[in-house]
Amino acid sequence: MSKQGSVTGKLDHFDEALRVGRPPNIVKLFPNSRALIVSGKFIDRAVLAKGQAIAMAANGRNSFVIRGALQAAQRANAALIIEIAKSEGGADAYCAVNYWNIARIVDAACNELGITVPVAIHADHYGIKNDADIEAAKVEIPTLFEAGMTSAAIDASHMADDKNLLASIVLGKYIPEWAGLETEVGEIKGKEGLSTVEEALFLIRGLNAHGIFPDWIALNNGTTHGIEASGQGIQVELTKQIHEALSDYHISGAQHGTSGNNSDRLREIAARTRTTKANVATALQMISWGLEVNDYGNAILDDDGNFKKVKDAGVTEQMWSEMIAYADAQGYKGGNFKKLNLPFENKLLGQPREIRQRMIKCVEDFAYNMLINVFNAENTASLAIEAILDTGSYASKPKAQRIEDPEKWTPEYIQKHAAEIDSDKGPAGDFDD
Repeated sequence: MSKQGSVTGKLDHFDEALRVGRPPNIVKLFPNSRALIVSGKFIDRAVLAKGQAIAMAANGRNSFVIRGALQAAQRANAALIIEIAKSEGGADAYCAVNYWNIARIVDAACNELGITVPVAIHADHYGIKNDADIEAAKVEIPTLFEAGMTSAAIDASHMADDKNLLASIVLGKYIPEWAGLETEVGEIKGKEGLSTVEEALFLIRGLNAHGIFPDWIALNNGTTHGIEASGQGIQVELTKQIHEALSDYHISGAQHGTSGNNSDRLREIAARTRTTKANVATALQMISWGLEVNDYGNAILDDDGNFKKVKDAGVTEQMWSEMIAYADAQGYKGGNFKKLNLPFENKLLGQPREIRQRMIKCVEDFAYNMLINVFNAENTASLAIEAILDTGSYASKPKAQRIEDPEKWTPEYIQKHAAEIDSDKGPAGDFDD
């Protein structure tokens, strides 16, 4: 095939994927769009098809991160997930990007920038910590999909194992069958309280009995959220062990806390486990501002423990001084600099074009390197499009089927079984991603 013919073929495939692969909520919201926003399921399937690869799930705390991640994915021909967590973009958000506007921001950016790779919009860490949260979620979760979500993480891991499962059963029914679904076991606490095989099996078996087949499971496997390196780092052997124990249920892994782990460890996770999704949050935020980071996105601090601003990168020196002054006035330290996102988003959007572009470019270059050299995600976009065309629909079939007895997994059995689990909870964690 000639080069021209190859290009034409790719366009034909894209146009057909655009026609059949966009979920109904996306078609309704953006009827004339050429953004290939798809179910998170197709991102997972594409990465599984490649093997030993991971899709980046970029937490779009600001619009610069979103644009940079999209441009990086286009360069790498990589399927991509753009997400925002409940703490970042929920009702009590510390970011201007939120659950209800992120799809509109992504769609507009894709059309403006000519992005043709498949992108999923993921509601990250929809946290459930008590019964009141469950009731509120029954109302709120449908609004997320009305606003353009194509995937969601129901995270009730802040509660005991039985309550986590019971809440996930109730709320799993509020996720459209075509949408990506992530579940979680074991809060992420860094130095203590790792997830166990028994806990993970309990959660996934119970969900399976009730006809809920998650695409991903997130574990407490030694990570932390934020800017600090994890005390243990990602426990590859533990992760591999849990994934192997769950093999009958065909569930993939979701890796959280990547900003605190080095690239070699992340490559090992890609090569040796069934992980297909990795959240990258704090690193991209810091890079967009122009802060100095190491190769895996951890902020580099000076001798006084302050962030180091790279000259002529990210925001202007004047803007950074203003951000520092605001943080000092509010008492923000370390990871709490994330709270600068909301008050400064509009100020950053009001910077000169060349400043905004260099912010985006910093994110793009970092994300591109991660996609190519760490996650092995190159060309997964083509595989996602193939999966859509093979399916002929926006709805991928579940990877698993029901193998557990629903009559056995009653609330009474769940409570009794959970009480027998030997868990390693550790102290209360920081649930913000």
